[in-house]
Amino acid sequence: MRRSRPANAPSAAQLSINRRTLLRAGAAAVGGSMLGAVGLPRAARAARTDTGVSVYAFPLSAVTLLSGPFQQNMTRTQAYLNFVDADRLLHTFRLNYGLSSSAQPCGGWEAPDVELRGHSTGHLLSALAQSYANTGASSYKTKGDYVVGALATCQARATAAGYNSGFLAAFPESFIDRVEARQNVWAPYYTLHKIMAGLLDQYLLAGNAQALTVLKAMAAWVKFRMGRLSYSQRQSMLDTEFGGMNEVLANLYQVTGDPDHLTTAEYFDHARMFDPLAAGSDQLAGFHANTQIPKMLGAIREYHATGTTRYHDIATNFWDIVVGHHTYVIGGNSNGEYFQQPDGIAGQLSDTTCEVCNSYNMLKLTRQLFFTDPARTDYIDYYERTLWNQMLGEQDPNSAHGFVTYYTPLRPGGIKTYSNDYDDFTCDHGTGMETHTKFADSIYFYSGSTLYVNLFVASTLNWAAQGVTIRQDTTFPEAASTKLTVTGSGTFTIKIRVPGWAAGAALTVNGAAVGASPGGYATITRTWASGDVVNLTLPMALSFPAAPDSATTQAVKIGPIVLAGAYGSTDLTALPTLTPSSVKATSTPLQYTATASTGTVTLLPFYKMHHQRYTVYWNVSKPLPELVAWYKFDETAGTSAQDSSGNGKTATLTGGTSWTAGHSGNAVALDGSSGYVTLPAGILAGAAACTVATWVRLDTISTWARVFDFGSDTTTNMFLTPQSGAGTARFAITTSGASGEQQINAPAALPTGAWTHVAVTVGGGVGVLYVNGAEVARNAAMSLSPGGLGGTTQNRLGRSQYADPYLDGAVDDLRLYSRVLTATEIAALAR
Repeated sequence: MRRSRPANAPSAAQLSINRRTLLRAGAAAVGGSMLGAVGLPRAARAARTDTGVSVYAFPLSAVTLLSGPFQQNMTRTQAYLNFVDADRLLHTFRLNYGLSSSAQPCGGWEAPDVELRGHSTGHLLSALAQSYANTGASSYKTKGDYVVGALATCQARATAAGYNSGFLAAFPESFIDRVEARQNVWAPYYTLHKIMAGLLDQYLLAGNAQALTVLKAMAAWVKFRMGRLSYSQRQSMLDTEFGGMNEVLANLYQVTGDPDHLTTAEYFDHARMFDPLAAGSDQLAGFHANTQIPKMLGAIREYHATGTTRYHDIATNFWDIVVGHHTYVIGGNSNGEYFQQPDGIAGQLSDTTCEVCNSYNMLKLTRQLFFTDPARTDYIDYYERTLWNQMLGEQDPNSAHGFVTYYTPLRPGGIKTYSNDYDDFTCDHGTGMETHTKFADSIYFYSGSTLYVNLFVASTLNWAAQGVTIRQDTTFPEAASTKLTVTGSGTFTIKIRVPGWAAGAALTVNGAAVGASPGGYATITRTWASGDVVNLTLPMALSFPAAPDSATTQAVKIGPIVLAGAYGSTDLTALPTLTPSSVKATSTPLQYTATASTGTVTLLPFYKMHHQRYTVYWNVSKPLPELVAWYKFDETAGTSAQDSSGNGKTATLTGGTSWTAGHSGNAVALDGSSGYVTLPAGILAGAAACTVATWVRLDTISTWARVFDFGSDTTTNMFLTPQSGAGTARFAITTSGASGEQQINAPAALPTGAWTHVAVTVGGGVGVLYVNGAEVARNAAMSLSPGGLGGTTQNRLGRSQYADPYLDGAVDDLRLYSRVLTATEIAALAR
């Protein structure tokens, strides 16, 4: 939530705005109705079917959370819902309509003199509806019904209070006059959206018919106010934050079929944002982030309502731009609440990064996009990343009422701060009530007789249409596995997500192995019997993702979980320098130790980091140069091969090695029985990407011999063999042994008796194998990187980590790079 400013005020990019200091002036942020027409309970399905949807959500009533961190967070938030005094939140509504109220006023953003007052009531309605739908506990319905009834009483007095019929707010209708006149005001349509979204959730999830009546009257009032304006007047006023008005009105259209609601939704199509995005242009820098995200929710819901592909393009392009170029490692976005220049991450680490409302809305958008294109597994990858690393960790586990953060500081030495019962009520307080009462909504999806298992969260699904129950038992991520147990019988398909980070994943059904390739879904179609069990193991490797604007600014992850350095009460003034090879697991699950410039530091999952200072990003120790090492092998005697890159990475010849004529100059000859070359330890430590390129001449070929093998043992390594057991050349990288290899398989073995240039590039999730300058194979689902191998201690040419044959042949002109060379650059090396 931010303040608005006069038209002649400095631009957003010139301002450094902290909402906590701006409670008295104006514009706004966003929340939004949890559900559109997709995934509604069967008893309340939309009158209109969504266009372009092929996967659907289960109703909240069908999914029960089992013991685990998500259930614990939900329980704390629901304790707050039962605790909070509805009359205190209704106080300013009643006074606004001339009704008496003896309730104590709230503080924070709900104080009687704060222009945003009333927005939290909408969030409360949504959270109560979600809690009732998920648990069936009557206390949530009773309180929701009470609030809806009180709001209906206020709305019925609109004309008596001097307002137009249907107006419902805790502030006077003159606030809307100020928006239309482009006067300074704190985002009244934002607040109205929260109330409308809460009413819709009360109708859809809690069965409150009165809520729909009140909502339709509000929608008619909005049409009256907006319909009498010209297009240019509407576009001008849309520069004031209006939340997800287009979203809730499109949702209402899908529920009622009344075209007036769609017309009103389209009044909120903001051309200033939509036009560039429709063309795929990133012009987000300088715009308040959470003002824009809900507009995109409106766009995708308008696509579902109309089938107009432009709306789909706007929402998809926005998601691709934000996730690809404006997102921190924890999944959040924005610094000081504003989008910055694309890929500006390392230079934008502060106490005001990653406002939680932004991520709440990005997850809602991601969910809608997944409904339209379930083949895009990057949607669920992002959902998982943000849910675990930011949203789960926004709640204070020491708070009985589930207090939540506003920003998620990412500066070194940052610390989380939290809301309270009655004197906060920021927008993030509101979205926090919703986030932690709907964790059950995105674990499972369905399409006909196909079940999608997307998230690894302990839970039970009652799939009524198939007459079965699916129980998921897991303590993920503390144990890297999950188990599904089927109760009931029938023929259907289970598609279980195998994330790209889970190299070496293993899947069984009743103990029998099933194929499970990382980066997609494993599909199991069978006639299921009660008691059938699906087990999925999900190996998690360490990785060190770099910020896009600084290769030396890196985070630490284990699988999808971000690890943060714990610094207690010690503040930091700069990023500590971390030695990646020093990161070691402890006996505590997901807890590590490492050596940093500040000394030994403990690394914890960021979602568990509370009440102490931390750092998420680090400087990496001794950043790698682009050309890491270059061995020309032009020596004629001795056992040392000099590094021509100037980096001093001298290699050592061992066993039956000698010097011989090379492809150019000399080369190192390996005798096939004891000869190999050793490169320095940790030669690619910290490298998020790499290229290994060399000339090789095979005198004889033996299965599983190595051109190179960089690693520490048979568990952690990357290698190139001229001929695998499948009879073709193969590159592989693993942190979990042979079963966890991510491979690139050539169509044939390398030839014998001639100099052949081979090169491998790994980076950005893609690995490519080149032979004689031409690409021969690639793998576009390679989540591992050389940096993820840590400080490898056995980096060799001609010798395997296993008891495989030694290489019989010669190697010349070996080059190691800390980046992916282009195909053109590879071709040039092969000449």
